[in-house]
Amino acid sequence: MKKQFLRMRARTVSGMVAAAFAVNAWAVDPFTVRDIRIEGLQRVEPGTVFASMPVRVGDQYSDEKGTAAIRSLFALGLFKDVRLEVAGDVLVVIVEERPSIAEIDFAGLKEFDKDSLRKALREVGLAEGRPYDQSLVDRAEQELRRQYIDKSLYGAEVVTTMTPVERNRVNLTFTVTEGEPARIKDIRIVGNKAFSESTLRGLFDLDTGGFLSWYTKSNRYSRTKLNADLESLRSYYLSRGYLEFRIDSTQVSISPDKQDITITVNVAEGQRYVVTGVKLEGNYLGKDDEFKSLVRIVPGEAYNADLVTQTTKAFTDYFGTFGYAFAQVEARPDIDRANNRVAITLVADPSRRAYVRKVNIGGNTRTRDEVIRREFRQFESSWYDGDKIKLSKDRVDRLGYFKEVNIDTVDVPGAPDQVDLNVNIAEKPTGTLQLSAGFSSADKLALGFSVRQENAFGSGQYLGLDVNTSKYNQTFVFSNTDPYFTEDGISRTFDLYHRASKPYENQGGNYSLSTSGAGLRFGVPFSEFDTVFFGLSGERTQIKPGTNMPAYYLEYAERIGYTSTLLPFTIGWGRDTRDSALAPTRGRMQRASGELGLLGDVHYVRASYQYQQFIALSKQFTLAFNGELGLGKAIGNNPYPVFKNFYSGGLGSVRGFEQGTLGPRDVTGAVVGGQRKITLNGEVLAPFPGAGNDRTLRLFAFTDAGNVWSQSEPWRLNELRASYGIGFSWISPVGPLRIAYAKPFRKFEGDRIQPLQFQIGTSF
Repeated sequence: MKKQFLRMRARTVSGMVAAAFAVNAWAVDPFTVRDIRIEGLQRVEPGTVFASMPVRVGDQYSDEKGTAAIRSLFALGLFKDVRLEVAGDVLVVIVEERPSIAEIDFAGLKEFDKDSLRKALREVGLAEGRPYDQSLVDRAEQELRRQYIDKSLYGAEVVTTMTPVERNRVNLTFTVTEGEPARIKDIRIVGNKAFSESTLRGLFDLDTGGFLSWYTKSNRYSRTKLNADLESLRSYYLSRGYLEFRIDSTQVSISPDKQDITITVNVAEGQRYVVTGVKLEGNYLGKDDEFKSLVRIVPGEAYNADLVTQTTKAFTDYFGTFGYAFAQVEARPDIDRANNRVAITLVADPSRRAYVRKVNIGGNTRTRDEVIRREFRQFESSWYDGDKIKLSKDRVDRLGYFKEVNIDTVDVPGAPDQVDLNVNIAEKPTGTLQLSAGFSSADKLALGFSVRQENAFGSGQYLGLDVNTSKYNQTFVFSNTDPYFTEDGISRTFDLYHRASKPYENQGGNYSLSTSGAGLRFGVPFSEFDTVFFGLSGERTQIKPGTNMPAYYLEYAERIGYTSTLLPFTIGWGRDTRDSALAPTRGRMQRASGELGLLGDVHYVRASYQYQQFIALSKQFTLAFNGELGLGKAIGNNPYPVFKNFYSGGLGSVRGFEQGTLGPRDVTGAVVGGQRKITLNGEVLAPFPGAGNDRTLRLFAFTDAGNVWSQSEPWRLNELRASYGIGFSWISPVGPLRIAYAKPFRKFEGDRIQPLQFQIGTSF
């Protein structure tokens, strides 16, 4: 009876005690479980508890299984306490749920926005709706401090406040005292002999600050930036013959008040070595001469690690064009320290040839697979080709729909001659809705509205609506582009537009030119880099008479009429190899376009060509050239349409002269433009003082030349206007801003001078 009484009596087994102390004093005689009852649940589903327990109805219960059940339930992270009670042959599970997090808020933030910090906390497991866990809160505080340390805010303090609310929930508030950021007080480079310390410090993006440090933040310490600067330092030495250069140590010390940082870099330069020769060893597929032509290393010159890397990469890429995806090329230096010489041996192992089994695409939640696949030049079930894979990656990247594009080569298990290509992309928003306002010395106040979608519905098509207003120009344009109108990659663009403009004048008046029309054009890719465009438009142009209307326009209207209907045929070609569209440092851009009007009220031909070249003189300095040529000519007896004239002067052409005031004038003195145009620009771009190597903020010195002539005039180069000056460019949140101060050194009587000019959204 006593034993039966003990078994029938409810036994309370503490979860924590049972987990830690499985002793005979708490032992319960084994029995068959008839039922399992759960008490204390509020939000957690009973099925979650049953699924985690190692005991089921009908099983034999024992103390070991009870201990395992308590551990399993604690491992869920949902409960603050777990107890087991035995009532006869019924097992009662009593739980106390952890409170859930109702809301996470922040106070005292200046450096970060709340959403970015919520995302960082979510990565450590702390988010709204999840169970409250003090250990996760501690980790969250550490993560927040780490985020602030990355911003050089070493004195930042984080205090967490937990406030209970109804339904077993809590609100968490992280109160941050950010303090002042620590700034780099000094950067020391110790052990250098071949180059001065100032020269080496100039390689660093980190610096001790200047009067623009509030913008560039270049004097805020960042481990990532320091590592990049050390790599620049290492590359500088290795590309100048110092084969055995090394960085012995890097010390970063912070003052007791956590406000000043001192960086000390200890280097060992070693000796400068000259390359005596380059030889090839290994298997080069019988194409030794072809591989030798790819060698960039020059015997007799100083060892250059950049040229060695370029050579080995060129070799592996060339192996890839024959299907050898796993080729390895090693550059082995044979060092003669006594004479400071080194011989380079390039050892190649092509390994095995492979073909691509599958191209797998991942990460595209919006963009359709076909939009990515149609850019690929490496096909499935064909030999692996490194050039085609690189070209495919570049083509996908140039779409502009993705933040990152990575292609990984993966072995196929059990098939040594096959590989899969895994294309991993990270999408970015491709739609914009923008309201803007701008002010320029020429257009005065200009308002703008635009809706654009570069990747409409994930199809790769472009849809755009632009509305812009200014004193001299008003524009309404609707555009749609299908980049793969045909499977061969021929693009189709449809435009609907209305433009109203008045030539730039100081005289005032209410006359204007307005053009309404629609156009259809196609782009045909003739190579991977060259595209030819052609199309047809229908336009209706109206000259609206008013006060101070130039006699040139009046004469044209009397011969042709105030309204002209045109059906111009357009053709163009473009190629752009610049490294950046906003702040280029190297590369070339070329554009050519032509317009032929044979149908309609006037017959004419109009052509233009633009050439830009950017040359990187160093990491800080860039040399840039721009040239533009325009030519228009009437066909037949009718005059050239005045609304197709070229204009010159001001930003975008010859700075220092008022916008659009160069070239022919009528009998009233009004500038009417011309049918021939030439523009030449040269610039040297340099970092803005105090901005370090920041490319978004730069100074430039320039010289410009150009003019416009009428169709009846010959090209007179002695009539070119020219100027020189300095300027300032800033890639601002509202677009590229350029301010130029120019002084004309070649001008003529009657020219309208305007030394200071500025505008948003122009180049040169």
